[in-house]
Amino acid sequence: MAPKRAAQLSLKMPTHAVCVVGVAAHVDVRSDVPKGANSFRVSGSSEVEIFMVYNRTHVTKPIGKAHWPLDTDADMVVSVGTASKELRDFKVRVSYYGEQEDQALGHSMLYLTGVDISLEVDTGRTGKVKRSQGDKKTWRWGPEGYGAILLVNCDRDNHRSTEPDLTHSWLMSPADLQDMSPMVLSCNGPDELFHSHKLVLNMPVSDSKRMRVFCARGGNSLSDYKQVLGPQRLSYEVERQSGEQEIRFYVEGLTFPDADFLGLVSLSVSLVDTGTLPEVTLFTDTVVFRMAPWIMTPNTQPPEELYVCSVTDTHGSNEKFLEDMSYLTLKANCKLIICPRVENRNDRWIQDEMEFGYIEAPHKSFPVVFDSPRNRGLKDFPYKRILGPDFGYVTREIPLSGPSSLDSFGNLDVSPPVTVGSMEYPLGRILIGSSFPKSGGRQMARVVRNFLKAQQVQAPVELYSDWLSVGHVDEFLTFVPTSDQKGFRLLLASPSACLKLFQEKKEEGYGEAAQFDGLKHQAKISINEMLADRHLQRDNLHAQKCIDWNRNVLKRELGLAESDIVDIPQLFFLKNFYAEAFFPDMVNMVVLDKYLGIPKPYGPIINGRCCLEEKVQSLLEPLGLHCIFIDDYLSYHELQGEIHCGTNVRRKPFPFKWWNMVP
Repeated sequence: MAPKRAAQLSLKMPTHAVCVVGVAAHVDVRSDVPKGANSFRVSGSSEVEIFMVYNRTHVTKPIGKAHWPLDTDADMVVSVGTASKELRDFKVRVSYYGEQEDQALGHSMLYLTGVDISLEVDTGRTGKVKRSQGDKKTWRWGPEGYGAILLVNCDRDNHRSTEPDLTHSWLMSPADLQDMSPMVLSCNGPDELFHSHKLVLNMPVSDSKRMRVFCARGGNSLSDYKQVLGPQRLSYEVERQSGEQEIRFYVEGLTFPDADFLGLVSLSVSLVDTGTLPEVTLFTDTVVFRMAPWIMTPNTQPPEELYVCSVTDTHGSNEKFLEDMSYLTLKANCKLIICPRVENRNDRWIQDEMEFGYIEAPHKSFPVVFDSPRNRGLKDFPYKRILGPDFGYVTREIPLSGPSSLDSFGNLDVSPPVTVGSMEYPLGRILIGSSFPKSGGRQMARVVRNFLKAQQVQAPVELYSDWLSVGHVDEFLTFVPTSDQKGFRLLLASPSACLKLFQEKKEEGYGEAAQFDGLKHQAKISINEMLADRHLQRDNLHAQKCIDWNRNVLKRELGLAESDIVDIPQLFFLKNFYAEAFFPDMVNMVVLDKYLGIPKPYGPIINGRCCLEEKVQSLLEPLGLHCIFIDDYLSYHELQGEIHCGTNVRRKPFPFKWWNMVP
């Protein structure tokens, strides 16, 4: 039980020590003992708490006025509950006794200076810094968890800058402070103490590239905030002013969790005695932060903005499509943002270029766009047009090689919140299209997959999308919100459901009704011809097997039942061993609350209605959804994409706080 360092008492002269408020300090009562002494007694100032630490199985506590025997295995510990007003104003007296317990053989005096040193952050996750009584060195998930949170300062609050705020080592705008986490250093004690002691703020080398610390020095101008820690600066001797009891700091996050970064960073403050050689660290207080993860939002979250590109090609402009999107956003009460040709360089696939998400701390939340590494015509749009005040930006570039089609973000989706057995995913699970296991096919780049996995809160699931020519998950699945207890349905493209529907229509006598009826640029093909086409039948048997494989993975990994899945009629055909949609792919829709913008399939017309549209309406409208079929044939479908590929939606964040989950 002997302490590593203790105040050494002396019979000849007083001992002086510094005692940090709330921190127990050991006192060596056996270092200088009068001859013949066999016991001792302790008294002290009212501000000092004195207690003995001993093993109750081996040591018996003295009763009444009896003294503590010197030969017992018990250590003396003192602590103070408040800071001193002047040096050495707290006293402890140790008296030693021999055989005559009423006559002291000698006395030792210990003079204590109490100092209140504490580093405080928002460990309670209330949005405010409060004095913590718990363990600040650890970070815990869950509703009973604790630990502070940092936002990556990846927005651009100053309009004069062209780069995210985190690229600057100085404050660009007062709004910058709101994106940082406050930290308070308590440093209350006699001013004279700090003539021979210093406070040093430290960060580990590994964390120096992941955060910065700014010190607030009283004013409201940008110059009153000085960077004191960060890249290339690991320690800072705190400039405490006379009478100062609190010093405010702001901590800025610089990097998201990733393969080489678990997300935890730490800062510490040390009280150092400069009156000794070498200098001695008397006390260290450490706080830990977790970097807020980037979070995706599923189709079940309400839409706020719909992005779409204005483009032109050999068929003309997509003006009619833009009008249809305007109508859809009006119905769904969300904002329409049209990216002009001068900015998209005739790249219409805005879903592939970026994915919207957000980051959140108890005191602040803002959206963050994740820019894909595809780098085509739209490559500058997220950085130049979306990055701005309270709108962040993050990207991951592929080293050494160029991107594949699977690196586009039409190949990235996220489920609604699900429960799988005893495991809850209150923010859903990310879905990534990949190759068939062990097939060696196309995959999303490892650098992107590692980033998504490292966020921890939406554990990714890899699906098989490499069977498709473009290879994106949005070609065979989507989620729609419902008003029932489940809250959503998974829609899967289904060749078998389509062939079954066509067989039923044939048996009803409509075998000559034709697919692509009403299209000028596409030859019609009757139901009879489609059902008799062995190549088409074979291709869709293959497509159905691929979708069924994904169906089983989705049921297992998302905890879904068959009743949670709706089969949407769809046919595919193989071209160079990869599948493409035979007619506009209806699951590749845009979901704006209960309004669905669905690619118009141009199915066989029976009794004046498209039988494919009628079937989809019968499946989805009882769920409270509104199906709006939109012509995307020339501007999107013929270019191997559909409505979802050509749109992008920013949605409201989850009301659930990510730190309350247990990944």
